[in-house]
Amino acid sequence: MVDMSADPRQRRAARHARPAAEAAASAPRKKPISVERITDAALEVVATEGYDALTIRRVAAVLGTGPSSLYAHIVNKDDIDDLLIGRLYAEVVLPEPDPAAWREQLRGVFTQIRDLYLKYPGVSRAALAMVPTHLETLRVGEGILAILLAGGIEPRTAGWARDALSLYVSAYALEQSLVQQRRRHQDQEWVLSDEELLDRFTALPADEFPQTRRHAAELISGTGHDRFEFALGLLMNNLRPASG
Repeated sequence: MVDMSADPRQRRAARHARPAAEAAASAPRKKPISVERITDAALEVVATEGYDALTIRRVAAVLGTGPSSLYAHIVNKDDIDDLLIGRLYAEVVLPEPDPAAWREQLRGVFTQIRDLYLKYPGVSRAALAMVPTHLETLRVGEGILAILLAGGIEPRTAGWARDALSLYVSAYALEQSLVQQRRRHQDQEWVLSDEELLDRFTALPADEFPQTRRHAAELISGTGHDRFEFALGLLMNNLRPASG
């Protein structure tokens, strides 16, 4: 019922106003900040701008809030790094360790990790010099260790091999992202194609660089992933099961 005692202007304004409950229900509600949303935003920054652009301030901007809002959920930038790697590692599928196929299984796991890193330019830097605390990161580490131990590798050797292989995969993915980044800049003329590199090698003075000139084609052969497989093989093939 309209309150006839109210001023006519107030009554007219009331006719055009939504009931308070309706207005509140239809107004868009701002999603609360959470660890999941912070991780989503961080991945968005890396995917669109690269890892170098990842800062707490930038993540906060993507979420439409201020940096102080994030500190209720994270400790610092290193915490975001841990969340990023944990999110990626959640996608890694681990096989049941097979003593007869442990090298192939390792190659499969590390190839998955490589491909996840390559989807987000430079993100493998987050894995370098990081002490993992995320349960997904620890899950993958446990799985890799289990594969090595199933292959008969002595525990300390298995632990060190896991670190060495993980370091190589991170470094490989980082180098690939840097090369792609530099190729996007036209002023980076020193980033050469294979043909240009071959020409430069074969044009070197023969008396100073005889081996480089002679084997130039071999030096530049293979794709990046070919060399990735080769390097993993070098590391894994030197692991020998402990003698019974």
